[in-house]
Amino acid sequence: MSIQNIVERALKEGYLTPTMETEIGRLCESVSELSLEEYMGLDRLMTALLNGEVVAMPRKQFINVMEELVLSEAISSIKEIAAQQQGELDVGDIAAYALNRLPPLYATTEEGADYQRQRAKEDLQTLITKQVKEGIQRYIDRPTVPGRNPLEQTQRQDIFEKMTNLLKSLALD
Repeated sequence: MSIQNIVERALKEGYLTPTMETEIGRLCESVSELSLEEYMGLDRLMTALLNGEVVAMPRKQFINVMEELVLSEAISSIKEIAAQQQGELDVGDIAAYALNRLPPLYATTEEGADYQRQRAKEDLQTLITKQVKEGIQRYIDRPTVPGRNPLEQTQRQDIFEKMTNLLKSLALD
């Protein structure tokens, strides 16, 4: 998708999603120089964001409580067997295995998260433990493939700051 396409979509829909924001950042970083159309599109988007015509959607307004419960269980379980194990176990792989086999428990408030944690401890703890143990066993039986490209957490500036810096650098003196 091009910068112009993303800008047009954002203007049409009235919001800029985190995915759209990331794609604009990736496109801006992948070229040494933007075209005049791309520059004008970013200027239009920046103006629309500042005027409120387009709203930047927040990154995350909810959490999946199951993620923290599975990570906690995985870390505890890995500690127990780490001394016996030759290689290092990948917490991310084990947690992903378990999470793919467990129901999500989303919450949008602290009270909701507390409710989901309590519910999980009462109704799902045995299943969480079982899935984590299966994930560990699967990881031990089938170690990871060399050369994989794991997901990376990229450090990024806020979209306004990034776009402002880009526009400043491209602006005529």
